[in-house]
Formats: sequence, C-alpha cells, structure tokens
Amino acid sequence: MKISFNINNSPSTIDIDDPNTPLLWVVRDLLNLKGTKFGCGKAACGACTLHVNGEAVRSCSYAVKFAEGKNITTIEGLGTKEKPHPVQQAWIDEIVPQCGYCQPGFMMATAALLNQNPNPTDEDIDNNIVNICRCATYYRMRKAIHRAAELNNQSTETKTESHE
Repeated sequence: MKISFNINNSPSTIDIDDPNTPLLWVVRDLLNLKGTKFGCGKAACGACTLHVNGEAVRSCSYAVKFAEGKNITTIEGLGTKEKPHPVQQAWIDEIVPQCGYCQPGFMMATAALLNQNPNPTDEDIDNNIVNICRCATYYRMRKAIHRAAELNNQSTETKTESHE
C-alpha cells in the first residue's frame, strides 16, 4: 500500500505491506530519522512523540495509514543546528538532558503545547506534558518550558515589529 505525507516539510511516499504499522517504525526504519525514540510501545511514556498536523502524537500507537495526506514533524524538523526552535534553545540554555533519551519527545510535546498556549502556567505544564523521564529532570524541563515560552514570545514580537 502506498501512503503519501509530508515529513519535515518534504513530500514522502512509502510503500508498506501493513498499513497498521506504527508511524514510529516508518519514521525510524524506513525514513531513517532516528530522533524519535521507542520507549514503551504503549503510548504511555511519550518518548515517541512527534507532530501530526501540529498536534502531539505518540507515534508508537499511531498507524501509518492515518498519516496519509498529513504534515508530520519530527525532532529533526523542529529547528536546525544553526537556528534551533525556541524549545530546543531553551533545553540547551537550561541544560535539561541527563541521559537525553526521552528529551526529543518532551521537546515535541512542549512545542505543541506552546502552539496552543504560549504562556503556560506550572499547572498547564503538569496537565499537558505527561511524558516520562526516568532521570527525573522535570524541574529543569519546567524551567526550560517557561524559557521556551519567553523565547517564542520574543520571536513573535520581533516578527511583528519587522512587519510594521
């Protein structure tokens, strides 16, 4: 079965035998984008979080057939080394990762949250960022999420000012 979608702003078509294959394995094994991680395989931990049409999705339980015609963003498409996304920059600024394995999923969940809520409270963060970090870097992540909101808002203000 052929399935077409955009991934990180590039068109992609895959030919897959089982359309129920989790999107995670298509991204990692067929498209060779290794930033999205396998954690639990049950959509509980969030290590596999990526965006589908801007929404945070746990890709280990999202059948690739549902990606048809959609826009998918992985951690590789969030920003670049030269111009990191505000969430990526905040993670660097706050020195968030310890082992780092789960961090791409947290960053993708955070980017989706900030698209919906540009100034989240601690309660908003607790209610929306429910991924699991076995190194328990939650305090640094919360600081980074607030920092990302600041950076995102500064970026938006700069864009607005340059268009006036």
